[in-house]
Amino acid sequence: MTKGLRHSVFVILLFLCAGLSSCSSSKSPSPRSGARIVETQHGLASLYTDRRTASGERFSAAAFTAAHRHWPFGCLVRCTNLHNGRWVVVRVNDRGPFVRGRVIDLTPKAASMIGLTRSNGLCRVKIERFQ
Repeated sequence: MTKGLRHSVFVILLFLCAGLSSCSSSKSPSPRSGARIVETQHGLASLYTDRRTASGERFSAAAFTAAHRHWPFGCLVRCTNLHNGRWVVVRVNDRGPFVRGRVIDLTPKAASMIGLTRSNGLCRVKIERFQ
């Protein structure tokens, strides 16, 4: 292989790796090392779709994001389904839910991780905010 060809292959591989690392991940965000839980709530989680977010971000059904009434945008929240013990970490980027008894709205991707689907609609959860 010539030096020019090797250089071209290297550049192509470099761009491919950079492109793959910038793609959205199928993993939920994780709190930084040493993060501690500063607030906990219990209540119902619901699934929400197709609307603008209060933070100005574009809504993505495939993102690990959520809506909470007053916790700050960008904070990480662990949401645990109390029925099956499954949990997911999401980032707050919207306001809501505005229904009594509900504490968090999850995107379809995050909801599916804890076993919440359109067919069952709601589930009892414990949510914990990290700082």
